[in-house]
This record gives sequence, C-alpha cells and structure tokens, in this order.
Amino acid sequence: MTLFGIAGWSGSGKTTLLAKLIPALVARGITVSTIKHAHHRFDLDTPGKDSHTHRLAGATEVLVGSASRYALIHELRGAPEPTLDELAARLSPVDLVLVEGFKRGRHQKLEVWRAAVGKPPLWPDDPAVVAVASDGPVPGCAIPVLDLDDVEAIAAFVIDAAGLRSRAA
Repeated sequence: MTLFGIAGWSGSGKTTLLAKLIPALVARGITVSTIKHAHHRFDLDTPGKDSHTHRLAGATEVLVGSASRYALIHELRGAPEPTLDELAARLSPVDLVLVEGFKRGRHQKLEVWRAAVGKPPLWPDDPAVVAVASDGPVPGCAIPVLDLDDVEAIAAFVIDAAGLRSRAA
C-alpha cells in the first residue's frame, strides 16, 4: 500500500478536497482508504449505545458489525498514540491510502494552501511536500502548484506521484 498525504493548516480545505479526490481516484480504478488524524480526544461512540457501555465497562476493543459495515473501536487506555505506520498496518490492502493530517510525517504530501487562512506554507520546511494545491498564486513556490478546483489534475498528479496506474475502463 502506498501512503500519500493531504496536508495543510486547519481551514485550508483538506477534507473538502478529499471528498472530491476520492471519487476521482475510484473512477480511475484506484482502490482507496483513508487515515484521518484527530488532534483532539474524539469519540465515534455515543452514550446509550451498547458499544459505549462495553467500552465503559473496560473492553479494550469493541467491534460493531452489520450487513453494511463494521467499525473497530480500540481504547488506548494510556498506551502511546499509534504511529501512522501502525495505523496503516491495520487497514485491508488497497492501492492508495490517503492520509489527512500527520503533517509532520515523512510520507509524500500534497499541501492544501490558501493565503486567506493566514498561515505560512508548509512546503519550504518540509521536503515531503511534493506539490501545492491552492486557490491562487503561491509566491516563490519551487514545486508544482495545482489549481485547488481542478480535481482531475490533482488526481492525475497523485496517481503519478504515488507510482500507480489508472485502471479506468
């Protein structure tokens, strides 16, 4: 599996881009999974659900399954946060794993950058950023700059940078 990141500051449009990029890649015959880094304590489980009750009772893992999907909830209970590689190892094999967040990781990344967010670009200090997707000019940028609204061009770039081949019919 190949990891490829979508990185940028909060509010830059990473999730919006991923929501458009994933179907563009799938349409080209690329199987895709995602890993999203959460910076805050998050919870997919809610009080009143049996799975929540199981976790509160002390279960380390709760696997919830149905005819449509399943979800594994693993409580760290003081263990260190898993690394990106450890999380990726838990996924079923696919062609490409898109990673949102983990902006300090060493995997290849596309930076989503908007001047309006008011934050400096990541690419000058991160050699793993191989291109920038932006809604305007990126002054002094020494790597490819892609139009943030041109999802087809971004998909083609990601496929090429990840060393994959489109298998669209």
